[in-house]
Amino acid sequence: MSFVTDHPINAKWPAKNPDILQLYSFPTPNGVKVSIMLEETGLPYEVHKVGLSDANVRSPEFLSLNPNNKIPAILDPDGPDGAPVALFESGAILIYLAEKTGQLMGRNPVEKATVIQWLMFQMGGVGPMFGQLGYFHKFAGAEIEDPRPRDRYINEAKRLLNVVNTQLDGQDWIAGDYSIADIALGPWLRALDFYKAQSIVGLDDFPNVIAYLDRFLARPAVQKGLVTPPRD
Repeated sequence: MSFVTDHPINAKWPAKNPDILQLYSFPTPNGVKVSIMLEETGLPYEVHKVGLSDANVRSPEFLSLNPNNKIPAILDPDGPDGAPVALFESGAILIYLAEKTGQLMGRNPVEKATVIQWLMFQMGGVGPMFGQLGYFHKFAGAEIEDPRPRDRYINEAKRLLNVVNTQLDGQDWIAGDYSIADIALGPWLRALDFYKAQSIVGLDDFPNVIAYLDRFLARPAVQKGLVTPPRD
């Protein structure tokens, strides 16, 4: 037996290779952050598709790893000093993997702080606001006749896009060199296409964002991570 096989989640999503990092995820903007990071770093991992239905994310097995019932989550049998690690929250996982590998989080304390700053910008701003925009523009919230909720998130998305567009003036990546901040931000910018919201937020008015997203999506590790695990 091992840390992975002993964990309750293994009863529903059994590991084929319990000696390597286990990823429990689904290809949402938050979920693919971790698969992209794993592809970028070259860490060996095994992926388990966790559907978004209550039967999966609210199952006792999944809640044993993430009591907040959200993907992604990981089990790493080879954590710091060989101690195993169980972790949820995409931003926390990105930081953990960056520190584990010594990659994609800056070369000194100032660069690291800058990367984390822009990671938190995505976690606290772009992700929640774009997610609400999607709800009120494409999903059930679109049926609400009162325009104020939808307008609120449209305007906030435009403001955030302007922040990104300004930050990218004269540089390729959001925090200087390519980093976990880009791995967090890129999938959420891509989500505007899924939400069919490019025109309502005036994406064409933000050329630096468009070019940035093209650069991000052209990376081989991003292309692989975006379809890991496969949706179907």
